[in-house]
Amino acid sequence: MEENTQGYDPRYDEGDGNRPDARKSIRGYRIVIIILAVILAAISVLYLNIHRQQQQDYELLVIDRDSIQNNLSDLMTEFDGLQIANDSISANLDAERLRADSLMQRLKKERSWNLSKIKQYEKEVGTLRSIMTGYLRQIDSLNTLNKKLIDENVSFRKEISTATLRAEVAEEKAAELDNKVRQGSVLSARGIRLVALNAKNKEVSRVKNADRLRTDFVLTANALATPGDKTVYVRITAPDGYVISNESVPTFEYEGERLTYSASREVDYQNEDLGIGIFCNGSGFTAGTYTVQLYCDGRLIGESEIPMR
Repeated sequence: MEENTQGYDPRYDEGDGNRPDARKSIRGYRIVIIILAVILAAISVLYLNIHRQQQQDYELLVIDRDSIQNNLSDLMTEFDGLQIANDSISANLDAERLRADSLMQRLKKERSWNLSKIKQYEKEVGTLRSIMTGYLRQIDSLNTLNKKLIDENVSFRKEISTATLRAEVAEEKAAELDNKVRQGSVLSARGIRLVALNAKNKEVSRVKNADRLRTDFVLTANALATPGDKTVYVRITAPDGYVISNESVPTFEYEGERLTYSASREVDYQNEDLGIGIFCNGSGFTAGTYTVQLYCDGRLIGESEIPMR
């Protein structure tokens, strides 16, 4: 009985699970599982972090993309708002507008956004912005220059206007003075008388007995008048309203018209009082009021209404 039980251990009759090798194997599996679980958890955390970072990067790319598009849109609006009369600058601005429009089309069509593309587009927009700033400086300089030129032009025009006004005033004063001189140089007659004479040149008291009329007057002294030979015309209007004249009906010019006159005389005037008598022949004189007008140098120099008996 003892030989049959030699080397027997009842603890090993309950199954292979209680064997030392089996327990070691199970413990090893558990360790592997735990390690794999830790690795899987780490990988999951890493994946989540990477995904979260990618999502954040994408959102930032979208923000940067929208920012670039908004900046470019604002820049294009500024380009469109620039107005310049300078042909050279205007042509360059048109070219930059086309360049900005082309960039905007590229931005709208871009699908593979990344940091490199963002930096590239930011650089291009920045270049356009720098060009815009340069044109703004040029336009500002031109506007400043134009304003200066306009101010100088206005000042010059004011000076011209002032000088012209002075010249006009001087011309008006000169014309006024010349007119005064002309008026002052006009001859005048005073002491106008109408005398009835018979055939023997004797004065008669009644005009119906006269064979001729004599107009007496004084051509007054005038230092401004031009001396020399003068023709004096006498125009006598009878009471019936007709101008006394001879058969040839002579005329002279006065203010653009031809007037009939009764008689005339050439005199030598030397700026001193000069007594003159001009004879007018006729017949059939009637009593009443006669109008006597004297003309010289195209002007009326004297007039008087004289009653005759």
